[in-house]
Amino acid sequence: MKMDKDKKEQALKNLSKEEYASTQKAATDFPFMGKYDNFYEKGIYVDVVSGEPLFSSLDKYDSGCGWPSFTKPIKKLDYHRDQSHNMDRTEVTSPESDSHLGHVFSDGPTDKGGLRYCINSSALKFVPYDKLDEEGYSQYKALFK
Repeated sequence: MKMDKDKKEQALKNLSKEEYASTQKAATDFPFMGKYDNFYEKGIYVDVVSGEPLFSSLDKYDSGCGWPSFTKPIKKLDYHRDQSHNMDRTEVTSPESDSHLGHVFSDGPTDKGGLRYCINSSALKFVPYDKLDEEGYSQYKALFK
Protein backbone atom coordinates (compact mmCIF):
# COMPACT_ATOMS: atom_id res chain seq x y z
CA MET A 1 0.00 0.00 0.00
CA LYS A 2 1.33 3.45 -0.94
CA MET A 3 2.21 5.87 1.81
CA ASP A 4 -0.33 8.66 2.47
CA LYS A 5 0.77 11.85 0.66
CA ASP A 6 0.63 14.09 3.76
CA LYS A 7 2.51 11.53 5.87
CA LYS A 8 5.17 11.21 3.17
CA GLU A 9 5.57 14.99 2.88
CA GLN A 10 6.08 15.20 6.66
CA ALA A 11 8.58 12.32 6.62
CA LEU A 12 10.56 13.97 3.81
CA LYS A 13 10.95 17.13 5.92
CA ASN A 14 12.77 15.07 8.56
CA LEU A 15 15.39 13.66 6.18
CA SER A 16 18.98 14.84 5.99
CA LYS A 17 20.17 16.32 2.68
CA GLU A 18 21.89 13.01 1.86
CA GLU A 19 18.82 10.92 2.71
CA TYR A 20 16.60 13.17 0.58
CA ALA A 21 18.99 13.15 -2.39
CA SER A 22 19.36 9.39 -2.27
CA THR A 23 15.70 8.43 -1.81
CA GLN A 24 13.99 11.17 -3.84
CA LYS A 25 16.57 12.14 -6.48
CA ALA A 26 18.23 8.71 -7.00
CA ALA A 27 21.61 10.02 -5.84
CA THR A 28 24.27 7.50 -4.87
CA ASP A 29 26.27 7.41 -1.64
CA PHE A 30 30.03 7.54 -2.03
CA PRO A 31 31.46 3.99 -1.98
CA PHE A 32 32.87 2.74 1.34
CA MET A 33 31.55 5.86 3.11
CA GLY A 34 28.01 4.81 4.10
CA LYS A 35 27.31 3.99 7.74
CA TYR A 36 26.03 0.50 6.90
CA ASP A 37 28.72 -0.62 4.44
CA ASN A 38 30.90 -2.32 7.06
CA PHE A 39 28.16 -2.87 9.66
CA TYR A 40 27.00 -6.32 10.78
CA GLU A 41 24.74 -6.04 13.83
CA LYS A 42 21.69 -8.28 14.20
CA GLY A 43 18.43 -6.60 13.13
CA ILE A 44 16.49 -5.28 10.16
CA TYR A 45 16.92 -2.40 7.77
CA VAL A 46 13.88 -0.25 7.02
CA ASP A 47 13.09 2.51 4.52
CA VAL A 48 14.28 5.81 6.04
CA VAL A 49 11.15 7.52 4.64
CA SER A 50 8.30 5.13 5.49
CA GLY A 51 9.81 2.73 8.03
CA GLU A 52 8.83 -0.12 5.72
CA PRO A 53 10.91 -3.28 6.47
CA LEU A 54 13.29 -4.00 3.62
CA PHE A 55 16.24 -6.25 4.52
CA SER A 56 17.46 -8.51 7.33
CA SER A 57 21.01 -8.57 8.67
CA LEU A 58 20.88 -12.33 8.02
CA ASP A 59 20.96 -11.61 4.28
CA LYS A 60 23.69 -8.92 4.40
CA TYR A 61 27.16 -9.75 3.17
CA ASP A 62 30.41 -8.03 2.18
CA SER A 63 30.42 -7.91 -1.61
CA GLY A 64 33.41 -5.57 -1.67
CA CYS A 65 31.50 -3.02 -3.77
CA GLY A 66 31.48 -0.27 -1.14
CA TRP A 67 27.74 -0.27 -0.41
CA PRO A 68 25.62 -2.45 1.86
CA SER A 69 24.79 -5.63 -0.07
CA PHE A 70 22.00 -8.11 0.56
CA THR A 71 21.08 -11.40 -1.10
CA LYS A 72 17.32 -10.84 -0.84
CA PRO A 73 14.73 -8.43 0.56
CA ILE A 74 12.37 -9.21 3.45
CA LYS A 75 9.38 -8.59 1.18
CA LYS A 76 8.63 -7.68 -2.41
CA LEU A 77 10.27 -4.51 -3.68
CA ASP A 78 9.55 -2.56 -6.87
CA TYR A 79 11.91 -2.82 -9.84
CA HIS A 80 12.49 -0.34 -12.69
CA ARG A 81 14.81 -0.29 -15.68
CA ASP A 82 17.51 2.36 -15.19
CA GLN A 83 19.56 3.45 -18.19
CA SER A 84 21.19 6.47 -16.54
CA HIS A 85 24.96 7.08 -16.67
CA ASN A 86 25.27 5.04 -19.88
CA MET A 87 24.46 1.82 -18.01
CA ASP A 88 21.60 -0.65 -18.12
CA ARG A 89 20.65 -1.53 -14.54
CA THR A 90 17.66 -2.48 -12.44
CA GLU A 91 16.68 0.14 -9.90
CA VAL A 92 15.10 -0.98 -6.63
CA THR A 93 12.47 1.16 -4.88
CA SER A 94 10.36 0.67 -1.78
CA PRO A 95 6.69 -0.06 -2.53
CA GLU A 96 5.19 2.18 0.18
CA SER A 97 7.14 5.43 -0.26
CA ASP A 98 8.56 4.84 -3.75
CA SER A 99 11.99 5.67 -2.32
CA HIS A 100 15.03 4.96 -4.48
CA LEU A 101 17.08 2.38 -2.58
CA GLY A 102 19.78 1.34 -5.02
CA HIS A 103 20.12 -1.39 -7.63
CA VAL A 104 20.00 -5.17 -7.93
CA PHE A 105 22.62 -7.10 -9.88
CA SER A 106 22.96 -10.75 -10.89
CA ASP A 107 26.50 -11.17 -9.53
CA GLY A 108 25.62 -12.15 -5.96
CA PRO A 109 26.46 -15.39 -4.16
CA THR A 110 25.25 -18.29 -6.31
CA ASP A 111 24.43 -20.39 -3.24
CA LYS A 112 21.98 -17.66 -2.13
CA GLY A 113 20.16 -17.10 -5.42
CA GLY A 114 22.78 -15.08 -7.29
CA LEU A 115 21.41 -11.61 -6.59
CA ARG A 116 23.22 -8.63 -5.05
CA TYR A 117 21.02 -5.85 -3.77
CA CYS A 118 23.42 -2.89 -3.68
CA ILE A 119 21.70 -0.35 -1.42
CA ASN A 120 22.49 3.20 -0.30
CA SER A 121 23.11 3.50 3.45
CA SER A 122 21.34 6.86 3.33
CA ALA A 123 18.11 5.13 2.19
CA LEU A 124 18.12 2.86 5.25
CA LYS A 125 17.50 2.99 8.97
CA PHE A 126 18.76 0.08 11.05
CA VAL A 127 16.55 -1.35 13.80
CA PRO A 128 18.56 -3.56 16.18
CA TYR A 129 17.10 -6.96 17.07
CA ASP A 130 16.78 -5.92 20.73
CA LYS A 131 14.62 -2.92 19.72
CA LEU A 132 12.27 -4.66 17.27
CA ASP A 133 9.44 -4.87 19.85
CA GLU A 134 9.92 -1.29 21.01
CA GLU A 135 9.91 0.09 17.44
CA GLY A 136 6.86 -1.91 16.28
CA TYR A 137 8.60 -4.66 14.30
CA SER A 138 7.98 -7.63 16.64
CA GLN A 139 6.84 -9.91 13.80
CA TYR A 140 10.34 -9.73 12.26
CA LYS A 141 11.93 -11.44 15.26
CA ALA A 142 10.78 -14.70 13.67
CA LEU A 143 13.37 -14.22 10.91
CA PHE A 144 16.11 -14.85 13.46
CA LYS A 145 14.76 -18.14 14.88
